[in-house]
Amino acid sequence: MAAKKNTARPPKRARAPPAAPSGPAKPPKKRASKLAKENDITAEQEAEIREAFLLFALESPSHDEKEGVIRRQDVRRCLIALNTPPTSPAELAEILSTLDPDESGVVPYSLFVAIAALKLHARHSDPDGDAEEVERAFQLFARGREMITLERLRQVAKELREDVAEGTLRDMIREANGGGNVAGGVGREEFEGVMRRAGVFG
Repeated sequence: MAAKKNTARPPKRARAPPAAPSGPAKPPKKRASKLAKENDITAEQEAEIREAFLLFALESPSHDEKEGVIRRQDVRRCLIALNTPPTSPAELAEILSTLDPDESGVVPYSLFVAIAALKLHARHSDPDGDAEEVERAFQLFARGREMITLERLRQVAKELREDVAEGTLRDMIREANGGGNVAGGVGREEFEGVMRRAGVFG
């Protein structure tokens, strides 16, 4: 008589319980690059600057700038994206002469970081200086008047060589004064409200 085969499966080994977490997992802290250390900014601040820069970056003609370059005329837009806009045409002219003294037409990443770092330091070192900054920005548009009118917005757009539709300019004023009359323009208080909602100030 043939012996029966033993078909019983061997018992499964018990799995070891997972190790209890020692505490909440902390994301690894980014290490500041040499460029960040040179300009006294954190890795997070450099990442913020790089993100704004890459919005407008082009490939470097000489291929010696890994992050590329931006066009001279895009410096203002890049600083606005970083929420550190030039406070006046004079400051913008000074920034451009510093970044591109030879007027080559392009600005490398390393130089832009240096200027952006200074703007970030100024923004963080004087959190209570918003009132003065708001006033400077308001006067940039109002030019000594008490209101920013539709006519002034047209002039500013023309000076900045921005092709902004008439309807967009009217909508900007309506939004600023709560849907009121476009002809009335925008006062300082309404202007500050719009800028704060846009994240430009504080």
